[in-house]
Amino acid sequence: MADLIEKLKELGLNTYEAKVYIALLKKYPATGYEVSKLANIPQSRTYDTLKVLETKNIVAATNMKPVSYTPLKPKQLISGFQKRMNSTINYLEKHLPDVKDDYREPIINISGEQKIRNKILEVIQNAKREIYIEIWSQDFKIFEQELLNAYNRNVEIRIVGYDNFSSKFGLVFEHAFARDIEMSLGGRMIIIAADDSEGIIGKISSYKNPASDTNIIWTRNQSIVFIIKEFIVHDMYLIDVEENLVEQMKYIYGKGFKRLKDKVLGTNALYMIH
Repeated sequence: MADLIEKLKELGLNTYEAKVYIALLKKYPATGYEVSKLANIPQSRTYDTLKVLETKNIVAATNMKPVSYTPLKPKQLISGFQKRMNSTINYLEKHLPDVKDDYREPIINISGEQKIRNKILEVIQNAKREIYIEIWSQDFKIFEQELLNAYNRNVEIRIVGYDNFSSKFGLVFEHAFARDIEMSLGGRMIIIAADDSEGIIGKISSYKNPASDTNIIWTRNQSIVFIIKEFIVHDMYLIDVEENLVEQMKYIYGKGFKRLKDKVLGTNALYMIH
């Protein structure tokens, strides 16, 4: 019974109104005195509440003495709430965006291993068309089943995989130097772009106590999602070119693209791994 009262309160009734309505469902027609006993509320509050419910067309009163009350049928009550709620939602959908014409989706920082894991799972589950992801093999194992579920519902999966990566589904581009990158960063990057509408980028700490160094940003800001996807796509381009032109790339840029990194990042850059 307490659950029914709480649910009716969620729809806009107060505690007394919910108790009186439920009492009338148990026995009707009923006088105010009878309702008070059934609902276990003071008689004075019962009559006040019955008047309010009358104005809301949730109960109906007779013209005879003593006055007795009958409740609206549950199906009619629920139908009325649904119509009002739909009307309110439709109004808000139409007018809320007009409050701020230049609204931009926020970029939200998420910390904590479980919260990060839940958000990544949510993004994968939301995907309808495509997922681009950069991920280490040990982290892939956590999300593998949900990614497979997405693949099985015809979501295209494109992966940049680190550290002896393997997958039985999707298209995988294996990134070299995973251990060097992880050591340089102090953690493993995870980067996701889904349907050009949701993006994640961040780091999972490699240390035993990662609380202060494990965080991601999540956003539906399409401009940021575009940049995240472009980052992943360009990594894929580079990996594929390197795999097919190994000797030429080494001759032109040196082992591990050293001459290219010196050119782009400068010889004094602290971070030379990519």
